[in-house]
Amino acid sequence: MERAEAIKKCIAKEREDGKYHKQIKIEENATGFSYEKVFQDYLNETVTEVWVEDPYIRHIHQLYNFLRFCEMIVKGPCKVRTIHLRTSYDDGNGKNQQTSCLEEIKQSLKNYGITLNVSFSSSIHDREIKFNNGWMIKIGRGLDYFKKPQGRFCLGYCDFDLRPCHETTVDVFHTKHTKKT
Repeated sequence: MERAEAIKKCIAKEREDGKYHKQIKIEENATGFSYEKVFQDYLNETVTEVWVEDPYIRHIHQLYNFLRFCEMIVKGPCKVRTIHLRTSYDDGNGKNQQTSCLEEIKQSLKNYGITLNVSFSSSIHDREIKFNNGWMIKIGRGLDYFKKPQGRFCLGYCDFDLRPCHETTVDVFHTKHTKKT
């Protein structure tokens, strides 16, 4: 038991110092990886600003994923005042729907005292989420790692802990120990 406690303290110290790198492998069809489960260890009361870079917040299910991410932020222990979203435009006829949905999310967040800043890039490719407490999370599939539910009345439709996932990797870093070139 003493060894386990010592290891726990060592990991806590590394996290505090920002020398921590965690990699989560989400297997195909795995469950139990809701946004709350993936992000909860990195969200605390010091977080006031969030940056989301994901080129695929375009289609309706991806917009719902972003909305669910925003709901997690609102319910969490953090005191977020600003969320920055950088994404790309929907190439097809969905551009109007995309901008309309993002505007609706923006207005809804405003009711909670949160400003949503949206920008678009035609060259964005990588996906990452950063918090102003220094934590950076890179998810291979961005926020879109959940599979389509089998039906509207199936378990996992509402509760993402029960929703099967696509295979992806989540990397967690602290910006204190990343080199910028």
